[in-house]
Amino acid sequence: MSILLIAGSPTQPSRSTALLQATAQRLHAHGLSTEPLLQLSRLDPVALLGAQFDAAEIREATARIAQADAIVVATPVYKAAYSGLLKVFLDVLPQTALKGKLVLPLATGGSPHHMLALDYALRPVLQSLGARHILPGIYATDQGVPLLPEGGYGIAPDIAERVEDAAHLLATDLRRARLQESLYRAAEFEDIAFADVRCSV
Repeated sequence: MSILLIAGSPTQPSRSTALLQATAQRLHAHGLSTEPLLQLSRLDPVALLGAQFDAAEIREATARIAQADAIVVATPVYKAAYSGLLKVFLDVLPQTALKGKLVLPLATGGSPHHMLALDYALRPVLQSLGARHILPGIYATDQGVPLLPEGGYGIAPDIAERVEDAAHLLATDLRRARLQESLYRAAEFEDIAFADVRCSV
């Protein structure tokens, strides 16, 4: 099972990426592995802003999404919406880029008033890209992902609990989907030519 992590913050380090990495750690604790981080801030900005679908970096990022079973995407919230960097990236993806995939959205923002940005701004776009199932997202304020005195960011206990719940749910859903796929394949029958069909009366 392949899980791709997408960091949608234009700056690094960032609170949203710290939340993403904390989620990855909990997924690892549940026995799941994650692919190397897809950091959108490292993609060619000219290719993104110019919607250059055939640019090498865009094609590589699109291929990584296509190969993943699940996507965990993190973004800061600006002006009650997800980051412009994530917006231009989603715009260059094929219309069915998330078809059949499980998606967990994460977001950070300076105020609890923007917590609905996940549901009203990001979720509809993920659905339009064909996501099979979008898990309940996690929104954290600055207090939920505090800057540590020694540098970097920590995760507050209440956010850590929500991250654990989300990781458990994602792991459970992925394993259930894999089991259903295995059962479906086991139940498949080989095609039989009409000439080989025998009837008895």
